[in-house]
Amino acid sequence: MRIGVVTFPGSLDDTDAARAVRYAGAEPVRLWHADRDLAGVNAVILPGGFSYGDYLRCGAIARFSPVMAELVPAARAGLPVLGICNGFQILCEAHLLPGALTRNAGLRFICADTRLTVLNTGTAWTGRFDPGQEITVPVKNGEGAYAADQATLDELERSGRVVARYTYGAPNGSVRDIAGICNAEGNVVGLMPHPEHAIDPLTGPTDEGLPFFTSAVAAFAGVVL
Repeated sequence: MRIGVVTFPGSLDDTDAARAVRYAGAEPVRLWHADRDLAGVNAVILPGGFSYGDYLRCGAIARFSPVMAELVPAARAGLPVLGICNGFQILCEAHLLPGALTRNAGLRFICADTRLTVLNTGTAWTGRFDPGQEITVPVKNGEGAYAADQATLDELERSGRVVARYTYGAPNGSVRDIAGICNAEGNVVGLMPHPEHAIDPLTGPTDEGLPFFTSAVAAFAGVVL
């Protein structure tokens, strides 16, 4: 399986995401923001960082990059896409996911290990988890508070599209402690914490973020999850 990792100006977790892909047993393919070419990959990761310096709103400029002109229709056609942190912000700006990521409560940048509860294991990126499984992964953001109108929030809850929730309350002020969501089809997932930083106990707090990546590999291989 070949998983593309997009690099925007200001991306800083693209190398970590590529490393996570290798750990999961897939081939990482580097994709450049200015190219209108997905290189025939089987899935795409939009990594964390500060794309285009986070000018205007986080992800607002990246949403109009040439690579997104190819990615958006591909995602709508079923291509698995995982947006992590800044990638989640880009997915919301591109209207592949509803809602928006806003300034943290307290207006402070947060960098800490956090406990998550994985709720939806039916997506392309969460099939290797058990429903209700708790994991520890890092969170690091200044604009990570998820926000949406009440109708959208109720629909996300009703349809099981809240992928993960902060177990002990959102450190950044996300409504309903939402840490990640997916689209109706389950192929597009946005996650504010960083599973790519938790794939090996030697370098991360745990290896509990790795199933986000092995799930995509298993789904592509047709493995029964």
